[in-house]
Amino acid sequence: MLSSARPLAALVLMLAAAGASAQGTAYVSSEKDSALTLIDLATLAVKGTIATCKRARHVQLTADRKLMVACTDSNQADVIDPASGKSLRRIPLGDEPEAFDVSPDGKTIYVSNEDAAEVSFVDAASGRKLQSVKVGQEPEGVKVSADGKTVYVTSEAASLVHVIDTASAKVVKNIPVGKRPRRMAITPDGKELWVTNELDASVTIVSTADHAVLGTLKFEVKGARREDITPVGIQMTPDGKRAFVALGRANHVAFVDVPGRKVTQLVLVGKRAWNVTLDKAGARLYVVNGLSDDVTVVDVAAAKALKSIPVGRVPYGLVIVE
Repeated sequence: MLSSARPLAALVLMLAAAGASAQGTAYVSSEKDSALTLIDLATLAVKGTIATCKRARHVQLTADRKLMVACTDSNQADVIDPASGKSLRRIPLGDEPEAFDVSPDGKTIYVSNEDAAEVSFVDAASGRKLQSVKVGQEPEGVKVSADGKTVYVTSEAASLVHVIDTASAKVVKNIPVGKRPRRMAITPDGKELWVTNELDASVTIVSTADHAVLGTLKFEVKGARREDITPVGIQMTPDGKRAFVALGRANHVAFVDVPGRKVTQLVLVGKRAWNVTLDKAGARLYVVNGLSDDVTVVDVAAAKALKSIPVGRVPYGLVIVE
């Protein structure tokens, strides 16, 4: 009896450990529902929703582990306590806030205001606008450097990345990239900026030292027209060895070898793969699909889709709280 019980006990412990590694919640913003959908990471099932402001889009976790949601039609951010599910306060973000990032000290929010063609510096505590910086038409992606000295902003219409010095609130360089740049990721060593180009089926790789373009990675998907390969969301692993890029209307996610600058695998997901989020263990990738109104969960090791979970109408962004 004892010899047979031990393997059973070991199996129970193994399953318990696997379950523990998947504890937490994914929060998915929805443009058409003014709400966040909550996905239980253990069961991969929807467990509820949280009402928020109008046209919830970009969402991220702040340094103090609160949810911050940019709402384009409300011209504000909603700060939500994930523990209680309640809104703590609203912060004005200016007209048509598209995306944002927060300074490393948590004091300043950098916001792209699409219609105004500017970037706003907003005091996170008071909600007061500190600075406005004119940039190219249709600014979107916003990324702050780890030292907080530089903020990068993409201009979709100008096909530029604007390099802004945060101390002076001035554009110090404009970097030509591919057509319609959208989102960005900085390698963990801080040396490279990777920029997705939605209408160029590519990623532009930029040196953060001198802001020179180092190279371009082109995407191809068998059976997909080039104009349907529309990369937007990008995330890197903490070790900087791999990146994941959502390929939009090509309905795939690309696994990219970062040092080698090459695609290693493609995984079929939902319609218009829009944004990607990796869990803390690096085991599962959550892909937001804007046209199929769902989130596809991908097993990273197997490079295989596990499940697609229906969420709100026109889902946009996703953050994980573990």
